[in-house]
Amino acid sequence: MDQQPQFKPDLKNIPQPETETAGVDEGFETRPTSKKIDFHLKPEELEAYLNQYVVDQPEAVEVLATKICTHFNRMRYEIEAGIAKNSALGNIKANVLMIGPTGVGKTYIVKLIADRIGVPFVKGDATKFSETGYVGGDVEDLVRELVREADGNIGMAEYGIIYIDEIDKIAASPGGTWGPDVSRTGVQRNLLKLMEETEVDMKVPHDLASQMEAVIQTQKTGKVERKKVNTRNILFVVSGAFEGLSERIAKRLTQKGIGFLRNDAASQASDVDILRQVSTRDLIDYGFESEFIGRLPVTVVLNQLNEESLYTILKNPTCAVIQAKKREFKAYGIDLTFEDEALRSLAQRAAVEKTGARGLLSAVEKILIKFEKRLPTLGVPQLTVTQQLIEHAEDTLHQVAFDHILTSFAQSFLEKSGVELRYHPKAREQLYREFVESKGRTTDLLDERLKDYIYGVKLLGVQELDVTAAILNDPGGTLDKLIKAAYDKKGQAQ
Repeated sequence: MDQQPQFKPDLKNIPQPETETAGVDEGFETRPTSKKIDFHLKPEELEAYLNQYVVDQPEAVEVLATKICTHFNRMRYEIEAGIAKNSALGNIKANVLMIGPTGVGKTYIVKLIADRIGVPFVKGDATKFSETGYVGGDVEDLVRELVREADGNIGMAEYGIIYIDEIDKIAASPGGTWGPDVSRTGVQRNLLKLMEETEVDMKVPHDLASQMEAVIQTQKTGKVERKKVNTRNILFVVSGAFEGLSERIAKRLTQKGIGFLRNDAASQASDVDILRQVSTRDLIDYGFESEFIGRLPVTVVLNQLNEESLYTILKNPTCAVIQAKKREFKAYGIDLTFEDEALRSLAQRAAVEKTGARGLLSAVEKILIKFEKRLPTLGVPQLTVTQQLIEHAEDTLHQVAFDHILTSFAQSFLEKSGVELRYHPKAREQLYREFVESKGRTTDLLDERLKDYIYGVKLLGVQELDVTAAILNDPGGTLDKLIKAAYDKKGQAQ
């Protein structure tokens, strides 16, 4: 098998990221898709970019934009200055620990950064390695996946970002010596090797496909070729909710009488304020080995998202939840729009769930699922999400479907007869009751009642026809009366 080409950054003339935009005319979210690593990106440039998409996380955005930009600019400097890769002097990576509850945008921020800089990105959950990581090399699969994300380009992968969520789940209990605690400690040590600098073999010994590939390669070349990935420049970002950590920190600060926790009034301090006082000792006491925490020099605490934050997210033109839902409806030819009051109501519902931005997706799905099922069949061209729709979804769905059926029938009648239909209020009320009772068979009922009117209206000599309750209840008799009245009127006129 041919050796994969190695990525060699051209630091004399590093191009700006090429971008692709999609859906501009439709108003969908557009974001640059980087093709080459932007080693010259500056912190304030990345911060401004992130602020277009991230809401209510100013500290996290500032720290991450600064440290990650510095990480890549430093690599550029080391290459330009000819600093040897094996030099240990000053070789401290700005790996990041993010602390924050679910749904506040931890993954989203890191993925945005990777996209903007143009590096491959993979995400893993620490819980996947909690049982087997200490006896195998499963954590190394993250590095192999990074190579796959780089389309097999090992050199490009060596500049990538690995994001590991739920890192708090591999914290061991103090004094744990057996069972899950040993497993968690083993995972920490395996991750520690990756975060420092090691070489990961792309061929997995226990993988049959890898073994066969090695045999074929040996037969072709007469020697065994080993492809390895060096993790020296791979940036690691880990995150977790860290339940119970704020209580530990508060207890430490209270005992020492530090800062805002010196008196009873300080007991009102938020969890976020307390978490921002986190120390290395707190994390070690939580169950992490000191060497592991030592490889995470940058700590960021993210804010919990309140109702106002969630509302701001929904109002943002780049909101992934709204844009995704618009695309889903657009796939059926339906233009979906949201009124401002509806967005506020959705934010209120999401805030109650206390799951951050994830609550927004849940709230939107619950409201629109029945519309998403029913409207494509009807061919409804547009839907506006209003406060009324959110509070009375089922009734609104009936009304939207009913109005569309009447409009469509009137259009069909006009095309066949040249006469425009208008529905009398009492007739509409009757038709709506029948619509609900017949589960949407309104078109069939109107076809049956008004089939003779397509030709009958020509005898009436009218341009418009009012559909009344009398026509609905006695279509034949009423048509006869209308024709007779029309002829009588014509006779009188003569």
